[in-house]
Amino acid sequence: MAFGGHTDALAARYRQIIALDYVILLVLPFIALAGILSVRSATMELEDTGPLDGIAMFIGRVTMLLIALIVIVMMYEVILRYVFEHPTLWANEMSLWLAGFVFILAGFYAMQQRSHIRIYLLYDIMPRGLQKVCDTVSTLLIVVFAFFLVYGGFGEAKAKLLRWETFGTAFDPPIPATLKPLVLTVVTLVALQAILNLIKDWNLEPEIHTAADDIDQDEIERLKKSLGDV
Repeated sequence: MAFGGHTDALAARYRQIIALDYVILLVLPFIALAGILSVRSATMELEDTGPLDGIAMFIGRVTMLLIALIVIVMMYEVILRYVFEHPTLWANEMSLWLAGFVFILAGFYAMQQRSHIRIYLLYDIMPRGLQKVCDTVSTLLIVVFAFFLVYGGFGEAKAKLLRWETFGTAFDPPIPATLKPLVLTVVTLVALQAILNLIKDWNLEPEIHTAADDIDQDEIERLKKSLGDV
């Protein structure tokens, strides 16, 4: 693909997109669709109530697996480096790449599960009508932020993806080409999820939050059982 000028010179720095890249891009939507259709809510999760919720829960499962994969990669690197004195050239960039995916994707899952940090000190003492106003304002701010982020970053993300921009290291993974478009995609999904959360929570009764909400009763029961066995 000819871009011309400075873009041509910049594109020449990065490797060409190969057939495997296209195969992966074609296969990923089918894997994602199968995962979305098969995912089920765990006992500690909110119930799946819509297509976007299913996407968020599937992404949550993928994020959990990526965390485990980061641990495996780092353990492999530590063993090779300190036991066999033969470190890899790819483990650091691979763990950084995977951590970027985890950091970005986890935000969407947190929004769907309402597990982001919220301070209820003033919110709980408000009448339900004023709570709805606060919920609407916060959702509007999320949507506005997402809009301007996508508006301002779309051109750069598109350019990085089309030239398959890499990291410039010995391993040279396509971190910029993948993470930049992913940021814009996930921010859009977060904004849509925030709107759906507002709609679904609109007619709910006010919920009073206490310190007891942070106590995991199941964990306490497991501890009691383990202590009783001792």
